[in-house]
Amino acid sequence: MSTIDHVPSQPRALFAIDWFWVPRAVILGLLAFIIFGPLTNLLLWTVAERWYFPHVLPLEYGLSYWGRVFSPRGTAMESLSNSIMVATLTVIVAMALAVPAGYALARLKLPFRALILLTFLIPQAFPNLPVYVNIARIFYQFGLNGTVAGVVLVHVTHGLVYAVWIATAAFSAVDTELEEAARSIGAGPIRAFRDVSLPLAAPGLLASAIFVFLESLDEFTGSYFVGAPDVNTLPLLLYTASSGGNYQIASITALLLLIPSVGFMFIVERFLKSDVLSKVGH
Repeated sequence: MSTIDHVPSQPRALFAIDWFWVPRAVILGLLAFIIFGPLTNLLLWTVAERWYFPHVLPLEYGLSYWGRVFSPRGTAMESLSNSIMVATLTVIVAMALAVPAGYALARLKLPFRALILLTFLIPQAFPNLPVYVNIARIFYQFGLNGTVAGVVLVHVTHGLVYAVWIATAAFSAVDTELEEAARSIGAGPIRAFRDVSLPLAAPGLLASAIFVFLESLDEFTGSYFVGAPDVNTLPLLLYTASSGGNYQIASITALLLLIPSVGFMFIVERFLKSDVLSKVGH
């Protein structure tokens, strides 16, 4: 009777570690902490009643500061309404200028077209502080300081670069043959623009308007030098609360500014297509 030698098999490891993913996991964890850490801290401050060093978490939680912010005697609702009103007026004025300018830059063979586009970057090319100080001095001579009109004009100069560049890209992405086909069957230039080009460029124009709205909603420096203290906006309230040590009110105000920004960016991501983005600056 032959004996078959039995060689015991090596036990398999129950959990195999892929060391290749360890540095990636560390990097992703650091990125998540950088992104969500401040947001978590912000959310904690909005419900913190008492929180001081060296405690890692708030000692008491509550919503009393929300009541203070939205109380009739508080200034948050006035600041919110002012911010929305100024941002809406800024969008109307900026788009009224950007739509014809973007269409002309996209369709007409203008001399120095690249230079014209670059001129809209001039407000972005210099530090905001000296620019707005000089604007405030000029506006004071015309009685625009401390007025909604003055704040809107400042916001328009700052947001016009987004409006014109994206509007130009939106109209550039529309095939010119579609307009020519409309013209060939009897449509005039205005009707061809209204019925063909404008509807096709509408998603890009909507994204442009959202960018201008968010830029105006978050604008602080221009609002401070031109509008304060007569035109109070949410960024000004945020600055006042944080500089005074009212971190709960500042965090609630920051959250009010964050919510529309995040929501609108999802809309922009949906409507601003790659064909429009490829035309930006061209």
